[in-house]
Amino acid sequence: MPPSAPSLVSRLRRQRLVAIVRGTDPEAALRTVLVLAEEGVHLIEVSLTTADACDVIRRASRVLGPEVLLGAGTVLDSDDVRAAADAGAGWIVTPVVSEAVATAVAAGLPVLAGALTPTEVHTAVCAGADAVKLFPASVGGPALLRALRDPLPHVPFVPVGGVDQDAARAYLAAGAVAVGVGSPLVGDAARGGDSDQLRARARAFLAVCREAVPAGDGGVGA
Repeated sequence: MPPSAPSLVSRLRRQRLVAIVRGTDPEAALRTVLVLAEEGVHLIEVSLTTADACDVIRRASRVLGPEVLLGAGTVLDSDDVRAAADAGAGWIVTPVVSEAVATAVAAGLPVLAGALTPTEVHTAVCAGADAVKLFPASVGGPALLRALRDPLPHVPFVPVGGVDQDAARAYLAAGAVAVGVGSPLVGDAARGGDSDQLRARARAFLAVCREAVPAGDGGVGA
């Protein structure tokens, strides 16, 4: 019997970087996903706000191997979950705790659920989220993450929102299992920008994540 696939949390702990792709050009968004994967970014979220997002996910999933976990982001409701699953998304990312969390869990899809306050974090975990997307993390920075981890040390947190390389270092040092990065990593690549610059940014962020202190072993879904 083949070994089971790694859990989302174990992938987050190993990779420590989630790339968030959103753009107005489907071909550029697809190219961005493939370039990120080539550079070793193996957790990639395609926001459903991207033009033809489900088609981008569908086409990318046909090309990428099992080492890349391609997900759908900005998932708000059950219809979004079903559309993302039909397109081949391997995980779901929400900006809020909504019906989408329960729908994804019922469908067997791992979930990174958006939350900001202690109550929202607890609600997300109780709804079945594998990890919590601390969003918008820039509101409170690493200090907010530390404050949340005091009463909720078992929760795997992924800060998202305004995470540049310096912030990534700080969040990982504060106990984040990974960081989610959009424009500081992707730049204008998903709108037709330079792929070589994207490659350079991907290498720089991956180096930051490799240098970070390893994430702890506890946590929901570990």
